[in-house]
Amino acid sequence: MSTLNVNLEIHTNEKEVTEKEVTLHLLPGEQLLCEASTVLKYVQEDSCQRGIYGKLVCTDFKIAFLGDDESALDNDETQFKNKVIGENDITLHCVDQIYGVFDEKKKPLFGQLKKYPEKLIIHCKDLRVFHFGLRYTKEEEVKRIVSGIIHHTQAPKLLKRLFLFSYAAAAQNNTATDPKNHTVMFDTLKDWCWELERTKGNVKYKAVSVNEGYKVGERLPAYFVVPTPLPEEDVRCFQGRGIPIWCWSCHNGCALLKMSALPKEQDDGLLQIQKSFLDGIYKTIHRPPYEIVKTEDLSSNFLSLQDIQTAYSKFKQLFLIDNSTEFWDTDIKWFSLLESSSWLDIIRRCLKKAIEITECLEAQNMNVLLLEENASDLCCLLSSLVQVMMDPHCRTRVGFQSLVQKEWIMGGHCFLDRCNHLRQSDKEEVPVFLLFLDCVWQLVHQHPPAFDFTETYLTVLSDSLYLPIFSTFFFNSPHQKDINMGRESQDTQSKPLNLLTVWDWSVQFESKAQMLLKNPLYVEKPKLDKGQRKGTHLKHQRQLSLPLTQSKSSPKRGFFREETDHLIKNLLGRRISKLINSSDELQDNFREFYESWHSKPTDYHGLLLPHIEGPEIKVWAQRYLRWIPEAQILGGGRVATMSKLLEMMEEVEHLQEKIDERHHSQGALLAEAPPLLRSSARLSSLFPFALLQRHSSKPVLPTSGWKALGDEDDLAKREDEFVDLGDV
Repeated sequence: MSTLNVNLEIHTNEKEVTEKEVTLHLLPGEQLLCEASTVLKYVQEDSCQRGIYGKLVCTDFKIAFLGDDESALDNDETQFKNKVIGENDITLHCVDQIYGVFDEKKKPLFGQLKKYPEKLIIHCKDLRVFHFGLRYTKEEEVKRIVSGIIHHTQAPKLLKRLFLFSYAAAAQNNTATDPKNHTVMFDTLKDWCWELERTKGNVKYKAVSVNEGYKVGERLPAYFVVPTPLPEEDVRCFQGRGIPIWCWSCHNGCALLKMSALPKEQDDGLLQIQKSFLDGIYKTIHRPPYEIVKTEDLSSNFLSLQDIQTAYSKFKQLFLIDNSTEFWDTDIKWFSLLESSSWLDIIRRCLKKAIEITECLEAQNMNVLLLEENASDLCCLLSSLVQVMMDPHCRTRVGFQSLVQKEWIMGGHCFLDRCNHLRQSDKEEVPVFLLFLDCVWQLVHQHPPAFDFTETYLTVLSDSLYLPIFSTFFFNSPHQKDINMGRESQDTQSKPLNLLTVWDWSVQFESKAQMLLKNPLYVEKPKLDKGQRKGTHLKHQRQLSLPLTQSKSSPKRGFFREETDHLIKNLLGRRISKLINSSDELQDNFREFYESWHSKPTDYHGLLLPHIEGPEIKVWAQRYLRWIPEAQILGGGRVATMSKLLEMMEEVEHLQEKIDERHHSQGALLAEAPPLLRSSARLSSLFPFALLQRHSSKPVLPTSGWKALGDEDDLAKREDEFVDLGDV
């Protein structure tokens, strides 16, 4: 029966394809590499082989399916369109795995093929899954398109051969920038001085230009901040390693610092030199009782990069669903599969560690020094999380973008390696930045009014990791970017390439779509008059200052009772245990700090802590479930609540206008509210990425699993295994 349906649709669609030419839109510098006609793009719906016919093409930028335009959503207004990447486009960097179907058996595809598949399945890093039928495509075209896609998505690349450079050269005169983008890029000394002044850190710390031209170290940015007493000569000693680099200053004067480890040496003489050097550094930053430093060794006492990669590899498989039947078959094991991945537990551990650091800065008035081998992975993650929790400026869109520039881009996070853009080593690929965004999403989900941006903003930011028209996420360090863009070139005749930044959202989205990135429920900080400014921090100060009371024994068990192995070890022969308190005392302080904060009303412009109990850490549904129609709640979810709130805001605004007899209300919330949110009945819980699409009427329990469930008593015992994905 299904074969008959396929044949009927084949003749119908083939006729439509031959009658209608579909245009391939190319970006500046983009070149067509190979193509195949009469390709069937399947709809992922059980074993019913339905779909639309069209042309499958591969360029040096993307894989694109060109089908019948009428297959798109009926109402064009409801689409959240990306101007660079279409609904049926996959950038080459976004391809995760490629599979072929041979005689109904699915196999991964690598290298040169002796036999070509009748069906191509592409798993994407943004968790989309595409199925392309090749049964009715010409044999020569199948060979070209399959070989081309495999080669251009899997073969190792040279940095200069990325589409990034082709686009930059071709679009050199078209690089318009968004005038509203006030993101601080931290590529000048002035930017760092501004940040020091903003955080009142300029009393104890100074911005230095000792690495201008990258003369000291290629892993460091050209400009950064160090403690004022530190001589610049010390920075040059070990190419910037072993130097405490400033991240952020708290309102009480304490600071968050980071340090990369010194190179490992076997020679006793060199070890002695390193010990003496570190002695001098610690004397500079650790001067009790005035300056006390707590050291967090992230390389030995926290997560490993391998832990993160292993967890995410398991986690993402829960969402790379080939069809509806597979979804319902795995639904019965949802809880056990989710738990075995450990991804949510890793998120919880990151948030817990960030709260511990926050407690040291805020409650104990201690400086915190993060130590990591290169200070470019977990240092970036934790320093950024702490600032999001403690600094309300980092919860605005401009502030958040500036934070990413400061801690991740200038901090030397290896985006090129961690995203495996060059396909040179799978061992280096670790989703550290995605883990950070997931941690931030937990905060956004728990405290929506505290953030100027929405979860949609975080989702499209994660998607932008694989868009090679922006330089933001395609280099390992500022030095690598500058040297390859020609900014450090000695050739005065060649003009440096000028790439777009991902923060210019007008490149990807029209103004209406950009409104979905801004949170209409964000509570802006009230401006104080001159009389109020003369006083103390008022509510902000009171909320941040949480007095520690007598510790009480807690009946709770679980993560609060977890033993944490804090840094009590030798660092190149120097014992630094005196710099920190005992593990038990830290656990008591953390628990009391955490519970005290959550017992008080939330100040959205003060300190912000997440709930980290097991059920409070949730799956980021919009990002991970958005392509699975079975996981959607039509006309429901948080988007429906948002829609009702905006309707009420609209009513209040109109009433206020009538009362004040005004026709143009300044600062009207309605003006900032996306019109797409006004009718919740048309929306999906995974809006704006999923609207009123097909909705499976399958039962929660798959028919294939009924026999295994047993009788009613057995079913009752296992009822806790089932979950409504809309509430995850």
